[in-house]
Amino acid sequence: MKYTVTVQKGETTETHDMDAESRFAIYADVRKEGGTVIDIKEHAEQKPHLGTWEPQWVPRSVPKIAIAHMAKNLSAMLTAGLSLSRALSVIEKESTSVRLKEIAQVLALKVEKGAPFHEALELYPAEFPKLLVSMVRVGEESGSMAEALGVVGAQMESADALAHKVRGALIYPAVVLVAIIIIAVLMLLFVVPTLTETFTQLHVALPWQTKVFISVSNFTVRHWVLMVSLLVLLAIGVPAVARSNRGRFSLVSLSLRLPVLGDLVREIYAARTARALSSLLSAGVPVLEALSITKEVIGYVPFEKALTAATDSVQKGGTLSQAFAQEVHLYPVMFGEMLGVGEETGKVAPMLRDTALYYENNVSTMTKDLSTIIEPLLILLIGLVVGVFAFSMIAPIYSISSAI
Repeated sequence: MKYTVTVQKGETTETHDMDAESRFAIYADVRKEGGTVIDIKEHAEQKPHLGTWEPQWVPRSVPKIAIAHMAKNLSAMLTAGLSLSRALSVIEKESTSVRLKEIAQVLALKVEKGAPFHEALELYPAEFPKLLVSMVRVGEESGSMAEALGVVGAQMESADALAHKVRGALIYPAVVLVAIIIIAVLMLLFVVPTLTETFTQLHVALPWQTKVFISVSNFTVRHWVLMVSLLVLLAIGVPAVARSNRGRFSLVSLSLRLPVLGDLVREIYAARTARALSSLLSAGVPVLEALSITKEVIGYVPFEKALTAATDSVQKGGTLSQAFAQEVHLYPVMFGEMLGVGEETGKVAPMLRDTALYYENNVSTMTKDLSTIIEPLLILLIGLVVGVFAFSMIAPIYSISSAI
């Protein structure tokens, strides 16, 4: 820690900053040098590294999977008998993330000073989700911190793995579509103008579809700055709109109406809801609070409304299974039925955990099937684009050859 110390040596008084483990260490050092401490002030606690230079490319956010691993590692170390502050120090030393190192150091300092761990985590809402904070709070109250961290770490890992599978299924078609757009723009800018000049010199009679391509190409060449700007705006704007509340609502609502994608979205959010509720209820969180936290974990408007309706239903004396059974447009029928069985047997949390595993396995299978379906469709799309271009731009060339 840093301290501002005022020291008197003989008739002179000096004030300067000192680093020491404690105030007692400062008193001992000053006495050895023949001085007397007149005043000592502890510096306000600062997050480490904040005044130091860092390359601009160093990411300032912590990946969710890193937080999940942190929770599981803390669980393992607490189970082995390490104190929480010491376990956090180990996290700081082992982490490769600059941001996580800073956070772990601050958390360790807070815990050493007697602050509850869940209150320390609340200082970083962007890094630690409410699910993790709530599980830690319950673990502190019940004396089962290690178990709570292990459960929430596993839950976060499962959620990240599920999201990774879905993203993996969508990356291939996204890359192909972007490649098609780039190639199309390049053809309009460079290939079509060359062919147009040839047709003009030879006075070839052109079909209407060729004229359409030439008109689009001429517009693109004349206004290429505008076209490039539009593409850049689309590349930046579409993800931004998709991340906004209204954009997410529209995107999820549209996905739910599509034949195959709708079932996939329902099962993804059924798995997330079941996993979060199972973790919270197994830790002893009350049902209403568990529903409120799960709503924040889900984070998508249509499903948030369904969880709000479920909360209202439970407050009025209804059961969870009844509440979810009324949301069949969002949650599969089996979700409510499995929940009902759990309520009848008194094993809601274990049943929800099994339900989450069932839907996660289903999503894994469906994403593989979706990739199998998308690949031939993309091949057909590429073939269609190439065929239309060839028919429109190359057919006149063949007519020239025939005339010659």
